[in-house]
Amino acid sequence: MMVIHAEERVTPKNRKKSEWKLITDLPVSSRTDAIEKLEWYALGWKIEVFHKILKSGCKAEQPKLRTTQRLTNLISLFCILSWRVFWMTMLNRSAPDAPPTLALTATQIERARSPRQRQTKSDKDAFALSHQDRPVQRLSCRASDPPPGNTVMWRGLSRLTDIALGALVGGEFVGN
Repeated sequence: MMVIHAEERVTPKNRKKSEWKLITDLPVSSRTDAIEKLEWYALGWKIEVFHKILKSGCKAEQPKLRTTQRLTNLISLFCILSWRVFWMTMLNRSAPDAPPTLALTATQIERARSPRQRQTKSDKDAFALSHQDRPVQRLSCRASDPPPGNTVMWRGLSRLTDIALGALVGGEFVGN
């Protein structure tokens, strides 16, 4: 067993320095090895968040499928959905000016816009994923709220997908 001790280099203004003691059975023979193990440990919360989306958003534990193949296919799809929600949440925080075309289809972007914006069409890509317009989160929270978390992103993306599918199906039957 090896104990890796780490602490922040600079003391933050509003709190004490953070200290970590990580116990591992992985080989650590240099500072580089220790940093690598700490980086692996730091990724743990992302894995936890991914599983939370998988269990709470996708409700991955609820299906009552009878064959392994069907369950495998469903969980594979749920993993893609969970990754997308997590990715969009992180993208919204790390690249607030990212254009919505990075994460949304043209139909989703169009349906996420307010009716007034759809009428003008002059500023088609004038909003970013996290700007005041917030196309996905506007469907599930107030515009004045802080950047959304995974739950709000899940709800907004779910609603937006339903709206976009409805628009596509309605367009087929009624015409554009």
